[in-house]
Amino acid sequence: NYFLVDEFEVETEDIEPRANLKETLELDSLDFVDLVVAIEANFGVKLTGEDFLNVITLQDFYDLIETKIS
Repeated sequence: NYFLVDEFEVETEDIEPRANLKETLELDSLDFVDLVVAIEANFGVKLTGEDFLNVITLQDFYDLIETKIS
């Protein structure tokens, strides 16, 4: 969560599992690219555009990462 605050200037109080990545956290397409690069580098996983088809909330994103690293 601190990564979102530091890297994307997201307000701490906005970070909750059901927060919408695009609307609540205001992440745009360039932010998603930066997010993917950071996750791939930090967790050693490969993410594709298809992986994000059903990612709407922060919890969806957490679930995706958990699935990828398992």
